[in-house]
Formats: sequence, structure tokens, C-alpha cells
Amino acid sequence: MRLAELLALLRSDLSRLCESPDQVAGSLNWLTVLSPRFVPVILVRVSRYCYLSHYLKNISSAFTWLNLIVFGIEFTAKCEVGPGLLLPHTSGTVVGAIRIGRRATIYQGVTLGAKFADIRFTPSKRPVIGDSVTLGAGSKILGGISVGDGAVIAANSLVLENVDPNAVMMGVPAVRYRKQA
Repeated sequence: MRLAELLALLRSDLSRLCESPDQVAGSLNWLTVLSPRFVPVILVRVSRYCYLSHYLKNISSAFTWLNLIVFGIEFTAKCEVGPGLLLPHTSGTVVGAIRIGRRATIYQGVTLGAKFADIRFTPSKRPVIGDSVTLGAGSKILGGISVGDGAVIAANSLVLENVDPNAVMMGVPAVRYRKQA
């Protein structure tokens, strides 16, 4: 990844944050850039940038640890993340996915990872999250599964199987939500 790509991702992430309802329309100031909703994203991006660099790879874990200690989010540098990442709250979040698509929203307490301990980080045991996916607070997505584009995973749901695009999943284990007629 080149520095220009890193900066483009951060611009996209910041733009997404400024779109959120709790932001004043068009407001961009240092408080926004330094907010606990954006600094963790910066650390995720810098960690990934370092991880992909031959010369900086060894320090990528320092940014991961800093994110964990300061913001309570454990986010592996091995995870490829599309532009427009939004982390409204981070405490207790663990991201061990292999890929997260564009414009993903990940709330606090979310876990993305393997079903069982996978210290070596085997990609086939890790989830893949599509574009424009919302992961509700406390949701867990475990195993080598995929969550389709536009899906919503309700708060505190446990997802252990593939999720279709635009599905709304809820429950333990999660099932597709169907409106009552």
C-alpha cells in the first residue's frame, strides 16, 4: 500500500464519520479528527499500512496494541478493510476477520473471528464481511463464513453460517428476520 492509498482511505473514513447523524452537517474540525470515533480508525489504517510494508511490518503491532490499550479495540492488521469504515463506539470490539468491505459500521462489543482458537490466523477460518454491512453492538460473527453486502446483524446476535445480501439477522443462533404480515 502506498502512502497516497492510506491517505485516500482515511479521507473516505473521515467523510463517512462526518455523514453520521450525530455530526453537524459538513462539520470538520480537529475535535472530529481527534475524536474516539476516528482515532481508532486511524490506528487501524496505520497498523495495516505498516503491516503491508516490508520495512515497517515489525512496528504494525505497536499500533494494534495502542488501539487495544487506549480504545479497547483489538483489530488485526491482517484484515483488509475497504473505505468508509465507521466505528461509532469501540470498547470490547475484536476484529479478526480476513476482509471487511466498503462502508462497514461496527458497533461496540462486536467479535469477528474464528470459531476456535486460531493463533496462526488461518484465513479460511475467518469471516469475510461485505460492503455496507452493519454489525450491531455485541454481535458475534464466527468462522469461515461470509456476510453479504447490505446485511444487518442485530445486537447480541451470533452468526455461524453465511448471510445473504441485504438480510437482517437476529438471535442466538442468528436467523433471518421476517416481518409479520
